[in-house]
Amino acid sequence: MGGISIWQLLIIALIVVVLFGTKKLRNIGSDVGGAVKGFKKAMEDDDSSSSQQSESEKNPNLSHKETADSASTEKKHDKEQA
Repeated sequence: MGGISIWQLLIIALIVVVLFGTKKLRNIGSDVGGAVKGFKKAMEDDDSSSSQQSESEKNPNLSHKETADSASTEKKHDKEQA
């Protein structure tokens, strides 16, 4: 009794098309689609970075070695500048 019928939805869609026009609605649709794609990509990047962090937490020797390598590289660079 209180639901929206298909005819009411069609009338609302027709009014929206008349007010905004098909070109503007197409632009809005592509903008929303691009935003959704960007959001999904950011979520996937975040998931991959968090999985890399968890791998380094599981094997702390690798992250410690990388830190030691970068520290020795910085020391060499400092000696060359001096």
